[in-house]
Amino acid sequence: MSVKVCLATNTLALLEAGGHIWFTLNWALGLKALGCHIFWLEEVDGNTSVQELRSQIKGLKDRLRPFGLADCVVLTTPNNPSLTREVSDVCLGIDESLESDLLLNLGNKVDAKTVARFRRSALVDIDPGILQIWSSESDKPLPRHDVYFSTGETVGTPAAPFPHCGVSWHYTPTAVYLPAWPLTRAKSTAPYTTVSSWWGWWEVFQGETFNNEKRTTFLEYLDLPKLTSVKLELALSLWELRDHEDVRLLEANSWTVRHAFDIGSTPEQYRDYLGQSRGEFSCAKPSCMRLQNAWVSDRSLCYMAMGKPAVVQYTGPSRFLPDADGLFRFRSREGAAQALAEAEADYERHSRQARALVEEYFDAEKVVRRVLERALA
Repeated sequence: MSVKVCLATNTLALLEAGGHIWFTLNWALGLKALGCHIFWLEEVDGNTSVQELRSQIKGLKDRLRPFGLADCVVLTTPNNPSLTREVSDVCLGIDESLESDLLLNLGNKVDAKTVARFRRSALVDIDPGILQIWSSESDKPLPRHDVYFSTGETVGTPAAPFPHCGVSWHYTPTAVYLPAWPLTRAKSTAPYTTVSSWWGWWEVFQGETFNNEKRTTFLEYLDLPKLTSVKLELALSLWELRDHEDVRLLEANSWTVRHAFDIGSTPEQYRDYLGQSRGEFSCAKPSCMRLQNAWVSDRSLCYMAMGKPAVVQYTGPSRFLPDADGLFRFRSREGAAQALAEAEADYERHSRQARALVEEYFDAEKVVRRVLERALA
């Protein structure tokens, strides 16, 4: 497939988060497997110093090099074009990517003027419900794209309790590049883990304000280790990890807590951490339950691709996501404890079912092929 695709993303600002990079990597590797030529587009604030920007670009290229993508990095600085010229010796300028057949904007990460420079564009909504709320509450329309996709099943349907922002949404599963996530066995004594942000922000929807940080939901499950024999470990993005009162509280309730950057600062380290885990246990942001977006994390899918059962919070009715078959979707502490017990009671079957679900619905080559067919039609 001789198609040129420019992937717009925002990994430069989070280079130490290997899992964050993997979201785009899975799409890029799926496109590459189909024979597409790829550009990896990063939009940078023009106030960034040249020295800092050079360091960031080097860091990103170092992380992409093992996957054959180091020479694909494209930079744009709309509010300071001269900055792009200052680093033109270490990355491509946006003009070289404008000949792409498609701009695939992952998460609305470039501004409207940049989007308009491409002859065809598609938005992939990775924060279903939240993106629509931001747009509707701020009275700022979404940047115009030719096609709009969402990773939330209910977006744009009557089941969604949030607006569609005047556009037609097409559901797309999240992409997982299966060859990068081989089946990996872990010790029976290994913990169920997750890698997560902790803090977040407050959201305003229909005149009501609510907290949308992972901390809120995890603390509701603070005593879960007392209800299960399974070991539970959290790798959290907390800067002052050892001195943080929340960490002390979690550890006092038998959680193991590690710093996310210690276990996953590169894509390879992140993948190794998931591979050494027995499975995943994770809560979701309050918005996922409140908005019933039927979303599932790409992180959970990567665990599952490696044959790890995932026990995660219920985010709404789905056309194909199971509630207790390789993927467990709990609604209470007692339900979470029961799901962990069921996963362990028939671990080999749930391991197979986890992998099979990803193979059927989230295989990157299948996902990106369908996205390209619709976006380029």
